[in-house]
Amino acid sequence: MNFSASQSEEDFYKARNKAFFNEIQHFLSPEEASLISLNDVKQLIKPMNETYVGMQTIAIDKIVGSEGRYKDFDNQFFPKSSFLKNRWEHVDEAAINSIILPPIKVYELAGLYFVRDGNHRVSVAKAKGIEFIDAEVVSLQSEIKLRKTNNIKDLVKQIINYEKRVFYSETNFGDITDYWCLDFTTPGKYDVVYNHILTHKYFINQNQEKEITMEDAILSWFKTVYLPILYSIQKNHINHKFPKRTLSDLYVWIVKYWDDLKVKFFDNEISIDKAVLDFKKTHKISFLRLFINRIKCILLRKAIEDNNPLSN
Repeated sequence: MNFSASQSEEDFYKARNKAFFNEIQHFLSPEEASLISLNDVKQLIKPMNETYVGMQTIAIDKIVGSEGRYKDFDNQFFPKSSFLKNRWEHVDEAAINSIILPPIKVYELAGLYFVRDGNHRVSVAKAKGIEFIDAEVVSLQSEIKLRKTNNIKDLVKQIINYEKRVFYSETNFGDITDYWCLDFTTPGKYDVVYNHILTHKYFINQNQEKEITMEDAILSWFKTVYLPILYSIQKNHINHKFPKRTLSDLYVWIVKYWDDLKVKFFDNEISIDKAVLDFKKTHKISFLRLFINRIKCILLRKAIEDNNPLSN
């Protein structure tokens, strides 16, 4: 085995070990160590169209995901499996011998890059600490701009924060209601709330000679729909069962459940309290199950710490 082949083999195992320890450290939350899927981001952002940009030199640290190989590499682009070894070593050996490889191909979306072709080249470049790489770029058009991130959880938070800013800005919701805590843990819910307000406005206008303003509709929805449902949620301690969810998350769930009950029983007179109580029974989690789940998490965390050489 020549020097470059020996060196590339060593480089691969170093990169593979980094991916392995990254997986161990995120054993209880594997999504935090996973490479971001372009399709998942497209589902969240829904880009309008694509534009061919051409050849550019792009920053490696802004390459955060992949179109098709997101299961093969971790969120740092380190290889997760030994079956990548042969191809990875060939790319690494080319770098060692200063052989210029073709540019990679990427999609640009919201200011971040996702690999179409050239995942191994990006992996090797990251492993070697290279900062820039030549790429053929196709831009997926979107109004949102995202900060660089290496996990989908942070990316989702950025999208939600953007949606909140747009909703509050376009509806003047905060100034109208003096309520700034309309928060969600999943994207797309501000559009749901906006549709609820429009529906509320429509029904109010059925009994009005003059159409009410959007401002009046927002305030009416807030006082007569949103707040009463939140009160019922808190009165029945529903929020205690979902500690990682916001009250607004629960509001959306409850309204959907309430509507489903009305359809199921052909009864539009079902009260919100009845819907909340029924929702509580349907989603009841026993204390024993909660206790067992908690113990499992503690044992798993301890097992990881005991077997992780980095913690010694």
